[in-house]
Amino acid sequence: MGPPLFLRSLNLTRSPTSVTQLLGGLLFLFVAGCALIAGNLVEINTGRFPFFIDDSSQSSLIKAIDQHIGYLRKKSSDDTLTFGTLRVSPEVLIESLTYFSNLVETESNPLELNRLIRENFRIFKASGRNNKGDMLVTGYYEPTFEGSLTKTYPYLYPLHEVPQTLVVKRINGSKKTGRLDAHGNLVTFWSRKEIVSQNLLKKEELVYLKDRMDAYLLQVQGSGRIRLPNGSLKSLHFAGSNGLEYESIGKLFVDKDLMTTKQINIEAMRTYFDNHPEEMDEMLFHNPRYIFFQWGDDHGPRGSLGEILTADRSVAIDHSILPTGAIGYLVSRRPVLNDSGTINHWRVFSRFVLPQDSGSAIKGPGRVDLFLGNGHYAETAAGNMKETGELYFLLKKEVR
Repeated sequence: MGPPLFLRSLNLTRSPTSVTQLLGGLLFLFVAGCALIAGNLVEINTGRFPFFIDDSSQSSLIKAIDQHIGYLRKKSSDDTLTFGTLRVSPEVLIESLTYFSNLVETESNPLELNRLIRENFRIFKASGRNNKGDMLVTGYYEPTFEGSLTKTYPYLYPLHEVPQTLVVKRINGSKKTGRLDAHGNLVTFWSRKEIVSQNLLKKEELVYLKDRMDAYLLQVQGSGRIRLPNGSLKSLHFAGSNGLEYESIGKLFVDKDLMTTKQINIEAMRTYFDNHPEEMDEMLFHNPRYIFFQWGDDHGPRGSLGEILTADRSVAIDHSILPTGAIGYLVSRRPVLNDSGTINHWRVFSRFVLPQDSGSAIKGPGRVDLFLGNGHYAETAAGNMKETGELYFLLKKEVR
C-alpha cells in the first residue's frame, strides 16, 4: 500500500540523515493522524505536543525575541492582543517571551529544553488550511537589484515614492486607501495598469531598475537593496500601497495552463517572459496592487510591526487571525543546494519563529511566510518554497 499520501507529498519516506530530520518526520507522522481542528488557534494537550527542537542559531533567536519585546514595550497596557480565545496584555506577552529567552540562553541540552518548554508553556496550534492543521509554508527574501537614481539607459523601470495624491482615511473604524476626485470624494486609487500604462506618477519616481521583472518582484517582496552604478548599496523599504487587493501572477500561470503548481517559480516566469515578451504587460497588470517605497537605513528590512526582520526567524502571518505577540514554532521543509547553487534535495527544518511581518498574499490561518534574508540561497529557496508545515504558538503558564 505504501506510505500515507501526506508523507509522500513531503518526501519524508527516505531515511533521515540527521536528528532534526528524524524528529521532524516523526512530528509530521504523528500530526497526520490527529483529529481535525476547529477554530483558528486551538490549545492542545501534552499528548499532541511536537518535540521542540531548534535547528538554527541561538544568537538569531535571541535577536528576534529582543526585537519582538521591543515592539511590545511600545504598546499601551490597555492594548490587549488576541491569543486564540484569550485577550492578553503586552506585559503578559513580554513576561512569556522573556522567560522563554532565559530558558534558551541557560539550557544547552536540547532534550532538557524540550522538557522545560512542555512543562512551563501552554501550546496552541494554528488550524491551518481547511481546519486540518496543515499550513502552506512559503519563503521571502530581501533581493538586490541594479538601479539608478536617474532615468538613463538601461535603467528605465521606475519604483515610486508615496504619491501626493494617495489618501488614507479611517472610515467607520476601517482604513480606506484611495484618492480624491474633483468633488473631494474618496475614490479607488489607480491600478497597476493605469499607473504604468498612463505614466500617472511622473516626477514621483524614487529609483529606476534595469529589468521590469525586477521592479515587479521588488514590489512583491516589499523591500530590498539597490546597487547603484558606482557600486554602493541603498536599502529600499515598503512605504505604502494603492490599497487594491493582491492577485498572484503565479496562480495566473497555473490558471492559464502555462505551468503546473510544481513548475512555477521565479526563474520559470522569467524564462517564459523572455520567450513571450508580448504577454508580459497583460500578465503583470493582472495584479492591480502597486507598492510605494522609501529609502531605509542599513540595519536591514523591517516588517509590518516596524521591527528589523531576522533571517530564518521572522515570519509573516495574518495578524487579524493568529497571535502577533507570541513565540511560534514552525516545522516544514526547505531546499538544500548543491555546489553549483541549484536545489539538490529537500530537508525538514524545525525552529522557533517570531510573527513580525504580514503580506497581502498571507491571509487566513493556513499561511505562513518565512523571511530567508538575502543572497543566492535566500532567492532560490524563496522562489521554490511551497511546502506543507505545522505552526504552533507558546504562552507561559500562570503568567500575571
